[in-house]
Amino acid sequence: MAGKDEASMFAVALFIGAFAAVPMSVQSIGVCYGVIGNNLPSRSDVVQLYRSKGINGMRIYFADGQALSALRNSGIGLILDIGNDQLSNIAASTSNAASWVQNNVRPYYPAVNIKYIAAGNEVQGGDTQSIVPAMRNLNAVLSAAGLSAIKVSTSIRFDAVANSFPPSAGVFAQSYMTDVARLLASTGAPLLANVYPYFAYRDNPRDISLNYATFQPGTTVRDQNNGLTYTSLFDAMVDAVYAALEKAGAPGVKVVISESGWPSAGGFAASADNARTYNQGLINHVGGGTPKKRQALETYIFAMFNENQKTGDATERSFGLFNPDKSPAYNIQF
Repeated sequence: MAGKDEASMFAVALFIGAFAAVPMSVQSIGVCYGVIGNNLPSRSDVVQLYRSKGINGMRIYFADGQALSALRNSGIGLILDIGNDQLSNIAASTSNAASWVQNNVRPYYPAVNIKYIAAGNEVQGGDTQSIVPAMRNLNAVLSAAGLSAIKVSTSIRFDAVANSFPPSAGVFAQSYMTDVARLLASTGAPLLANVYPYFAYRDNPRDISLNYATFQPGTTVRDQNNGLTYTSLFDAMVDAVYAALEKAGAPGVKVVISESGWPSAGGFAASADNARTYNQGLINHVGGGTPKKRQALETYIFAMFNENQKTGDATERSFGLFNPDKSPAYNIQF
């Protein structure tokens, strides 16, 4: 989608109750496919579900051969994570990176539409020092193989950005992100960012309204530094990432939202109504971009399924748009 006109046309054309199928393609929305559950459909059934609902973007969190095989000739655009357990290995040498590409990219591409390779997801601590070497090694291998159309990035937690309010004050919290940003600028790859207004709202409901966090009207926030006004927390968070990229010397790097979502159960403000409101708002909103960047924002909703074996907070098991039996967790117009 190129802008608001197409976004509104899309909203009319894709009026679909409960994900009913429509044979149209929208480039800016995908859904993350996590598999931490013991009751999920087969990989081939999942790909068929994506296709039947008109979902044409997917993210997978490791080089899952069964999923990659099922994706052949589906047309679904893919974010392929290397898996954090592979990061240091790929960072260690180009030969290790070449082996990974040989095993996990070459057998599938271009029949599988691999758009981005994520060198790590929400990498923390000392492991962050492996991100840039891993990205460089993967870039070198892909370039040598004539596969440089596949862009290499990394997926960050939002707390990689400090001073996120007002949005124009956003700056990367640690210096390694400046190196990441400049490498992305040199290759034309986007920065993958996981952006969750839910967690910001949950942690500070006194200062953040539910409406502002879920794309509902009623709150307007003005950035005094640049005069831009915000009616959604999501936009403010994304523009803080853009501001951080500018300060890192990479103003031309695009942002792809590699995860965003809202849980339907398991914790504060986690309900089917709030999840529906947020995710429907996200779907309807991202075609128009943000106040700082009025261009379609490629976005991947987290997640396709409720995953019953995820650890941590109870909400982690309730981010799915679908139940394991493939029924919608709540009705939404995709």
